[in-house]
Amino acid sequence: MPGVTLPQQPKIAVIGLGYVGLPLAVALSRHFDVLGFDVDRGRLAELAGGHDHTREVDPAALQAAALRLSADAGALAGSDLFIVTVPTPVDAAKQPDLGAVVAASRSVGAALAAGAVVVYESTVYPGVTEDVCGPILEEVSGLTAGRDFFLGYSPERINPGDRVHSLDRIVKVVAGQTPAVTDFLAAVYGKVTGAGVFAAASIRTAEAAKVIENAQRDINIAFVNEVTKIFNRMDLSVYDVLAAARTKWNFLDFRPGMVGGHCIGVDPYYLAHCSEALGLHPQVILAGRRTNDSMGCYFAERVAEALDAGGPGRAGGAEVLVLGLTFKENVPDLRNSKVVDLIATLRARGCRVTVHDPLADRAEAEALCGLELLPDLQAAAGFDCVVGAVAHDEYRRLTAPDFERLLGSGGIVFDLRNMWPADGLPADRRRYSI
Repeated sequence: MPGVTLPQQPKIAVIGLGYVGLPLAVALSRHFDVLGFDVDRGRLAELAGGHDHTREVDPAALQAAALRLSADAGALAGSDLFIVTVPTPVDAAKQPDLGAVVAASRSVGAALAAGAVVVYESTVYPGVTEDVCGPILEEVSGLTAGRDFFLGYSPERINPGDRVHSLDRIVKVVAGQTPAVTDFLAAVYGKVTGAGVFAAASIRTAEAAKVIENAQRDINIAFVNEVTKIFNRMDLSVYDVLAAARTKWNFLDFRPGMVGGHCIGVDPYYLAHCSEALGLHPQVILAGRRTNDSMGCYFAERVAEALDAGGPGRAGGAEVLVLGLTFKENVPDLRNSKVVDLIATLRARGCRVTVHDPLADRAEAEALCGLELLPDLQAAAGFDCVVGAVAHDEYRRLTAPDFERLLGSGGIVFDLRNMWPADGLPADRRRYSI
């Protein structure tokens, strides 16, 4: 890179302070001058007060972080490295929605100076960094990518709620527009992970690696969900089958469930979009999506069947308590939660459904899902059915006295997540699973 020298101690701006951006910004701030930028002023006020509602950064670490916060795009000026970590969802037609990435690129472009590096962590399909984002940065800044400023990609691998595979314990993939940029990114990210850095062959390679990581998980979960349907027809518990199968050394231990959230339920559509643009129509990828997208409705039908087993039509008018609304256990994230489908199907079958979740924000549940959450589980009692939809730790701790209160005499527990043993229920309550 003639005439361009990348700084050893760059000033860094992290754009987007959600589940991915905030932990990264906090970690980097231990080694560099870091600005955390987000357009949500409410989020910034929360963080300034030492609270992270995503629960990815604990209060002590947040309060100790030497992290500057701003919603003013002008504050981005003077940064040497811009890291974009904004969401990349899909729209109603299951097509990639790059609106946030485009907006972030425009904000960064206005702040770009010669010698800066812009690296994207948001999930995209191969080519977006160089073919979509690069031209936007050039247009707004008046600079030329690869000459005046440089592009990079480093796929995020945050698993919400996972305290084992945290940022400092996972291998970080990096790729730059030139070998020198790749080395620069490896040095920066190497400061915050002890697991090492892997230099991908190119930016497109790194983008492709990210999108197949979650697509692979989606397909594996879809297989288990499909065999769950088969075994249910045979009156076999899939959990019993998996307990036996996982004793084989090379069995892949995936569990059945409703696949939501911002990654596994979204990334396959980015890969499918890329494939279809090339004239290739993916079969396995979209088949897995169809299977997993169907599971909320499928589980609801199993619950209704269990209710009807107590008498034809009993599901109609049954009082049902659904425990859990977030997309996975022990996180407050409601995005793309398939529990919403389960609830809608139960209501379509005539059930009167009450919903509780100890982690979900009540206002957010109403805004995103159109659902009112029960404020206190201790006041709940006398339901015909309790559905264990999300395996929060609080729910795993429920015992026989809790179910004796929650359920009326003859009531049923439908344990979708295999949380509670049958012998832990009162004698006149029945347990169903999958």
